[in-house]
Amino acid sequence: MTGFDLRQLLAERGAERYDLHARHLNHQLPRTLHTIGFDKVYERAEGAYFWDADGRDYLDMLAGFGVMGLGRHHPVVRQALHDVLDAQLADLTRFDCPPLPGLLAEKLLGHAPHLDRVFFGNSGTEAVETALKFARYATGKPRVLYCTHAFHGLTTGSLSVNGEDGFRDGFAPLLPDTAVEMGDLAALERELGRGDVAGFIVEPIQGKGVHATPPGFLRAAQELLHRHKALLIADEVQTGLGRTGDFFAYQHEEAVEPDLVCVAKALSGGYVPVGATLGRDWIFKKVYSSMDRVLVHSASFGANAQAMAAGLAVLSVMEDEGIVARARRTGDLLRERLAALIGDYELLHDVRGRGLMVGIEFGRPKSLGLRSRWTMLQAARKGLFAQMVVVPLLQRHRILTQVSGDHLEVIKLIPPLTIGEREVDRFVTAFTAVMDDAHSGGGLMWDFGRTLVKQAVANR
Repeated sequence: MTGFDLRQLLAERGAERYDLHARHLNHQLPRTLHTIGFDKVYERAEGAYFWDADGRDYLDMLAGFGVMGLGRHHPVVRQALHDVLDAQLADLTRFDCPPLPGLLAEKLLGHAPHLDRVFFGNSGTEAVETALKFARYATGKPRVLYCTHAFHGLTTGSLSVNGEDGFRDGFAPLLPDTAVEMGDLAALERELGRGDVAGFIVEPIQGKGVHATPPGFLRAAQELLHRHKALLIADEVQTGLGRTGDFFAYQHEEAVEPDLVCVAKALSGGYVPVGATLGRDWIFKKVYSSMDRVLVHSASFGANAQAMAAGLAVLSVMEDEGIVARARRTGDLLRERLAALIGDYELLHDVRGRGLMVGIEFGRPKSLGLRSRWTMLQAARKGLFAQMVVVPLLQRHRILTQVSGDHLEVIKLIPPLTIGEREVDRFVTAFTAVMDDAHSGGGLMWDFGRTLVKQAVANR
């Protein structure tokens, strides 16, 4: 028996968590968390909740950036992982065809019947990298189009189709891809006319700002792409698996059938990283055109038994518990409750989204007192007011949320798809209290705002 004892190690060294990160990992993470007061110590988690050492519960409206679609530690997923470990399978031999990847591919393709094959990797960015490679090889063309403000991952290929300069700066040269405005069909057609476009990758709802593609855009884009022998690539890494109230977000628009679809995040059950790229048969057959090319695209840990078992368990739970319909129903309720507040608060400008992917946007108020405070924040750094809302939601109401992107006055809610009316009530009640404080003209929020301004100025 080994002397390794994980529980003992955590008991002895767990209190060093922030110091360990500061010394050995990304030193800016603990610094940021300390600055905004997010340096909590969570002891355990279940479903849509965390608990700290004092037994206080925290509502999770972030779901690990969408990874925890079924919440944390769903018993069915946990049992599947226990079962696959106990089975002691001959995994990752690389010279056999185990059953679990085939079974998971079959299940996924059942939700996209126009597609035929799946490649399994380990993350969303790998799923995107796969789609970029396959599109280029299948079409014989070098360039992929993407939308401004898009986010498709941070590895070099996916970074080339990232619509935010803040992520791209300093990592050039990248691939020769080109951005177009979401919804701008004329720009899309103009780029396609150059004859070198392999495909167009798009999030049906952008994570940054929570902006959906305009009605009819995906279908029209698909027609343009196919006319120019290019591919439509749907990035469903965050929007897929029920997040928007349909299994895939592209299914909100009739007759849209992407040639390649990228999924990840929630497919993991929150346990084992997994990414998948679904595609048409002819694309896969062109990439894997001979036995000599059998390993032309592969991943060392791709299709491992633990990831496949987690994915199969997730899809089973989604079906058994009616997760997609539940997300649609709860999301409608959440947006309706929040939208009803717009007339009450001049700082609250919009509530949008689909299913349980919700954006809350703030904007310039009309009254003089609030407008002067708003202007002070905007002069220091755009996006500070949204951060002023996120912080008291956690500090005073124990609700974890996020600002939906740098320099944006938008909060994004992507909670576990298992939440219900109780969690909606808790969030709306807390959000109302925070907005009351913001509109009081004084209060703790604006004091914190001044602290954020000082920090923003110091970081320039």
